[in-house]
Amino acid sequence: MHISQLLRPLLRPLLASLLLAHLGGISAQTVQPSPSLPDCDRGCLTAIADTYLGAMVAHDPKRVAWADSVRFTENNVPLAIGDGIWGTITGLGSYKLYVVDEKAGEIGFFGQVQEPSFPSLMAMRLKVVHKKISEAEMVILRMINEPKGIVWPDPILENKPVFTELLPAAKRRERERLISVANGYFDTLQLNDGTLFTEFSKDCDRVENGTKTTHNSKVDFTSVGALGCEEQFKQGNYRYDDRLRARRFPLVDVERGLVLAAAFIDHSGVLGEYTLTDGHVIKSPIRYPHSFYLLELFKIDDGKIRQIESVFVTVPYGMGSPWLP
Repeated sequence: MHISQLLRPLLRPLLASLLLAHLGGISAQTVQPSPSLPDCDRGCLTAIADTYLGAMVAHDPKRVAWADSVRFTENNVPLAIGDGIWGTITGLGSYKLYVVDEKAGEIGFFGQVQEPSFPSLMAMRLKVVHKKISEAEMVILRMINEPKGIVWPDPILENKPVFTELLPAAKRRERERLISVANGYFDTLQLNDGTLFTEFSKDCDRVENGTKTTHNSKVDFTSVGALGCEEQFKQGNYRYDDRLRARRFPLVDVERGLVLAAAFIDHSGVLGEYTLTDGHVIKSPIRYPHSFYLLELFKIDDGKIRQIESVFVTVPYGMGSPWLP
């Protein structure tokens, strides 16, 4: 008997196992498991934000489901849970604006908090992992007339349906494009000389710290308050904004065209007078080293910025971000 005939019974199981292993490898490479859905949808995230806010009013952090590791900041300063606004809040105002990113497990909120001496505007961001809060970032505007040289009118808090409107599919943009449009706004604002690095819709409006700063001739700290978003930037009015740094874009809602951003605006205070693109010479309103820290929400419709809402506070000049390495 030939030796191959003797080995055939021994080789047959080995060949069969190798064939199965090969087929198994092909199957693993070509049949990919479907991506898992977020474990906390829009309603879930909104409910968690409401629980967080209710726990603050009750001065009871134990009402919140916290992750094993939690980071909490108030006006860009890391604090222990239960400190800061947790100890002084007496209630919430009626203004409530939610922005949700199910994919990232993030929810943002704009509203008003009551404290013993006065009400304050507030913007908030929560990071949720497995239905537990791992990050809480809050910006609370307690001093309206800051910086010196700019007098802010009393805030007017009005609901804006534009932020909750779903966009038709043709007017939506992918997550990365939405972030690029919002980042282009910061590029336009930085050392604003009339050059645009983003696009605006014709009816674009902006509300800053509760004040409408576009299409509003009553705003007296800017010479172009009566103009729209694009016209203001084409005038080069914000030349005194030296840096837009430490930019973050933690939250995006593609269906509604929303981007929640965080950043610092630095003013060196060196600039005295500057000339607008129409030839008018104006004086810079900030003549000392100064920084703002902000949470800013953009509505982007068909690739163009349509509505802006921000809350920002004065922080030490050049302050770093605890949210970045």
